[in-house]
This record gives sequence, structure tokens and C-alpha cells, in this order.
Amino acid sequence: MSIITKEIPVGVVGLGLMGCSIATCLLIAGHPVIAVAPISDDLKHAELRIHNHLFKSREQGLVNVAPEFYMNNLTITEDYSLLKNCKLVIECTIENEAIKKSVYAKVESVIADDALMTSNTSAIPISLLQKLTKRPERFFGLHWAEPSHTTRFLEVICGELSDIEKGEYLYELSHLWGKEPTLVRRDIRGFITNRIMYAMYREAFYLVENGYATVEDVDRACRNNAGYWMTLVGVFRWMDLTGVPAYHNVIKELFPTLCNTTEMPKLIDDIVKAGGKGVANAQGFYSYTPEEARLWDETFTAFSYEIRKLALKYPVDVVKKKLKEEEKKI
Repeated sequence: MSIITKEIPVGVVGLGLMGCSIATCLLIAGHPVIAVAPISDDLKHAELRIHNHLFKSREQGLVNVAPEFYMNNLTITEDYSLLKNCKLVIECTIENEAIKKSVYAKVESVIADDALMTSNTSAIPISLLQKLTKRPERFFGLHWAEPSHTTRFLEVICGELSDIEKGEYLYELSHLWGKEPTLVRRDIRGFITNRIMYAMYREAFYLVENGYATVEDVDRACRNNAGYWMTLVGVFRWMDLTGVPAYHNVIKELFPTLCNTTEMPKLIDDIVKAGGKGVANAQGFYSYTPEEARLWDETFTAFSYEIRKLALKYPVDVVKKKLKEEEKKI
């Protein structure tokens, strides 16, 4: 399939943190982007955020031209009618079905019948969201990771009513965005990565709230164990590399002891009820001064570019490529 990104205008509706990095990713890939701000306040920050992403991307060698080159392909607006020529629209609003339904109605009133619609939801099943639209067969999930322009991660999720061929098209297209995507053909709440990660979060809360470890202990363990190998492999390849029978033995004894509560952990509930947002307002699981919060945000940004450079040395087909190289030598 020959896909030319400059011929595919893409709409992004919602210009918060993720909407801006998704728009940046699409601009870098060559798409004309129409970025719609459902909230007027987003207009105050969106252009600067995207420009800063592009500036940093050039500084880190992700792109080799000035931000202005990409900004010329960007339109930031509150006017939904400007989405009319978009062949793909990505909704990036908050996790509220009523708000999303309102956005979908505005989008569908202007886009063509063959344009695709997607949501960056991480919590609401696509099979539910697509029923809020007039043409559910063209609706999919596109689940990104932040920052979207540096990470390899993307899930393309089909709902019960989605046209699989259109999902396969999105899967192919997303390779041009620098992704190693996953096509989720059968919808489930949380999709793949969130179901795995939230199981880990649940156990982390259990260990802290029951006095087995501190917040710092859990974070240190994650950084120095899973954080050490997960850029190279996932959980199944890791078990292959380190010996499958050992995991079989541990599973038999450990699984019955793992936390399976459905209750909201008090630790996070207390933080949110007190207005804590994490680094965004220096109130989270850790205590931050405003300066520390700022530096953590800057450090994460720098890390996202550095880890990208390392990860790109080890793509999903790294071993297949090495085998081909060895065959050429024979």
C-alpha cells in the first residue's frame, strides 16, 4: 500500500498535553493538521507547546528542519467546519462520554462519509463510543502514549462494529508516524497496555498501603527491574529469554496471593480529593517544590528523546535484520 501523508489532512480535536504531542507527531510525519480546541483556554497554550515540541525535536536530531516548516502545515482553530477535508479525525478530549458524544456530532456534521474517526481514549471501550456516532463502522481507537512524537507505542483498536479493513489501513498508516503499532482486533476495556499496567498499579498500591514497601521502594524496584528490559522486549519474550519453567513455578505459588481488589486505593483517592495532580501542580505521591516539579518535567522530556534513540537501535524486527545480515555474509 502506497500512502502519501501530505495528501492526508488529519484533524486533532482536543489540545491538552496529549493532543499537542499527537499533533506534533502528525506534523513530523508530513500530514497537514487541523487542530481544534473545544476549550478556548487550550488556544492560549497549544501553539507554543507544539512549537516547543518541534524545537526540541530538532535540537535532539529527531527532525532536521526548523519548527516553522511544520507550523506552516498546522491550523489551530475553534471552528469545527475546518475539518471538512480531513480524511482522519482524532478525538483527544477528557474521559467523559457526554463530552465525546457532543464532539462526535460536531465532527460528523462536517467531514465526508468516507473519513475515519478515532478516539485517544484509554478507559472507555471503543464498542461503546462508536455507538455515539452515525457511522460506527468507521470509528476506531487510537491509543497513544505521552509524549506521542517520541514514543514507539500505539494501539489501533477495533470496536464490535468497526470495519476491520479500515483498521488495517490505520495500522499501516501509523508505521509512517514512527510507531511499532498493535492492532487490537477485539475490543476490551483498557485495551492491552492499560490492562497490564493497571494490574501493576493495583499491586503497587497494595504493597504500599499494607506496609510492605514505600512509594520510593516500589518505584526503585520498577525502574531497576522491568524498566531495565522492557524497552527491548515484552513480558513473553522476557520469559523466553530468562527461562519459562521458572515463571511456571512462581506463578503457581504467587498468583493466589496477588491483590485483586476492585476498591479505589485510599492513597490515590486522598491525593485527588486534596486537589493533587502530580508534577502539574507539585502535589502527588511525592512532595515537590515548584522548582523540583519543573525540573522533573524537563528531565522527563529529555529522557523521552534519549530513550527513543536507544529504542530505535532495537526495533521489533532487530533479530530478523541480524539474520539477514548474517545470510549475506555466507
